[in-house]
Amino acid sequence: MGWALGIAIYVVIWWLTLFAVLPFGVRSQRESGKVHEGTDPGAPAAHLMGRKIIVTTLISGAIWLPLNFAYVYFYLGAFE
Repeated sequence: MGWALGIAIYVVIWWLTLFAVLPFGVRSQRESGKVHEGTDPGAPAAHLMGRKIIVTTLISGAIWLPLNFAYVYFYLGAFE
């Protein structure tokens, strides 16, 4: 696997993982009891994107590393 293909596969895994991680820990403004005027009560009270990006990066790295290892050392030709 070339470096460009490795990065492309990591990016796809990262985006899929991000969409899986986004709902974790979300509380609506109604649930937190602080509805700001002019916003939807179902809108998130705090999105915590920084934490979610870090978690996404760690999880996608944990998914990508074994795949890359298996490809390099066991020559799994599924990516070609």
